Amino acid sequence: MRVAIIHYWLVGMRGGEKVLEALCRIYPDADIYTHVYDPSSVSAIIRGHTVKTTFINALPYASRMYKKYLPLMPMALEQLDLSQYDLVISSESGPAKGVIPSSPALHICYCHSPMRYIWNMYNRYYDGSGRMTRLMMPPLAHYLRNWDVGTSARVDDFVANSSTVAQRIKSYYRRDSQIIYPPVDTHSFRPVPRDEVEDYYLMVGELVSYKRPDLAVEAFNQMKAKLIVIGGGEMLNHIRKIAGPTVSILGPQPFDVLKHHYARCKALVFPGEEDFGIVPVEAMASGRPVIAYGRGGATETVVAGKTGVFFTTQSTEAMIDAVHRMEAMDFNPADAVARASDFRTAVFMDRFKAMVNSTASGDTSWPAATANVA
Repeated sequence: MRVAIIHYWLVGMRGGEKVLEALCRIYPDADIYTHVYDPSSVSAIIRGHTVKTTFINALPYASRMYKKYLPLMPMALEQLDLSQYDLVISSESGPAKGVIPSSPALHICYCHSPMRYIWNMYNRYYDGSGRMTRLMMPPLAHYLRNWDVGTSARVDDFVANSSTVAQRIKSYYRRDSQIIYPPVDTHSFRPVPRDEVEDYYLMVGELVSYKRPDLAVEAFNQMKAKLIVIGGGEMLNHIRKIAGPTVSILGPQPFDVLKHHYARCKALVFPGEEDFGIVPVEAMASGRPVIAYGRGGATETVVAGKTGVFFTTQSTEAMIDAVHRMEAMDFNPADAVARASDFRTAVFMDRFKAMVNSTASGDTSWPAATANVA
């Protein structure tokens, strides 16, 4: 089949781009369409494909200010000519699914989440915005919501990256979806012997408000326990200011440093609510337990009492209690590694290929292996 993959923007390598890499492996001759493309920021696998951009890429400072052009992205998507393709796969988190495929083409949307800034996290983004942005957000969000719901009818089948996202698809688009968890490169991580595990906890990820790095820092300040934080983002300077003497803020780090800390931490701390959350799976692949907020994708990857523990409210007291419960848990690193292997890249590729093939052939038996949201 002639295949086009639509990805919202290509300016870095995060979870969505790891999914794109796997799709590139499944469809090595596919063309990629995106709003903004910075070749230096993506992997060789992605660069090895023909990448075409919308007119957003030609706008001033697009590689840095692409989100400012969000109101223009619906029009940009609808100008793409996809008439030559038999299969269109949209990778949706920012605007991507609103393309117009040819009528015989099959359009599959792999949804990381409906756009957070106009749906489930609108109020958080609004509250954290400046005066001018607040003035513009309500009418723009209204327009984008109407467009977003309308273009869901252009998708033949939705695939959600978790049950959490499947529920959002049901709530916002009134569409069922199949669940295929995103790929995690679990083979890149290894546990170390128990005597090499050190006396610190670890938090990994972009330092933005909804991930609640402030909560982790405050809890470990109170406990006077060691916490290492790896990651950059808009809250990096704030987190450095509030960190006590037992909290080390390393900022962004290369992959080898990240792997080293994963394997040797007492546990990973994961205080935010994620759509799926690759970080807990990487920690488990490293043979370490996870202390996670009990909502979102972590509840689908971490096994309570076996590979980690949950806390039910985002408070320092709840997190401290979870740390104590984790320390009393009978943890076996092999259980964590085995659980992480359920999310390896090969599993994603096999399931996605099987789903596309069964959908294209009209076979309705395949979804029994996954789940719809009632």
